[in-house]
Amino acid sequence: MSAPDSNEPRLFPGPGPCNNSELRKATRNLGLLFDEILRPSGLRAAQHGILYHVKAMDRPTMKALARELVMDLSALGHTLKPLVRDGFLRLDPDDRDARAKRVSLTPAGEAKLAETTALWRSAQGRVETALGAEKARAMRAMLAEVSSNAFGAAFRGNRHLG
Repeated sequence: MSAPDSNEPRLFPGPGPCNNSELRKATRNLGLLFDEILRPSGLRAAQHGILYHVKAMDRPTMKALARELVMDLSALGHTLKPLVRDGFLRLDPDDRDARAKRVSLTPAGEAKLAETTALWRSAQGRVETALGAEKARAMRAMLAEVSSNAFGAAFRGNRHLG
């Protein structure tokens, strides 16, 4: 991605390029690159991320998983369908609330997560190599801040975060 030419007319008023557009472009680019590395597994990077979070959260409810992934509940349901269909995830009623569903890895899901984690580590290492360790760390820290509830509250309240 090249820097904008200072002679080009500015499409967006205000300080620099649109934050949302630049973040979305970066997300699509990095997602495509991670997808390339994970392709031999048959899963995409986003699907690996879901398997990872299900394991890390230990049988989360769909609502808790959606909140963790900053996703709408209906979008999460749509995203889980192929992973359930292919036998990597299971949806079961919650013991305390039959209306809620818990998401868990199947044995096939555990194996697929191990396979994709090895590939993910390779992709993660390539980011570190391409950006350098310090820039990669700073990028992750900034993205964690932007994806936090505190940032959302600061944005909505039009106030400084921190």
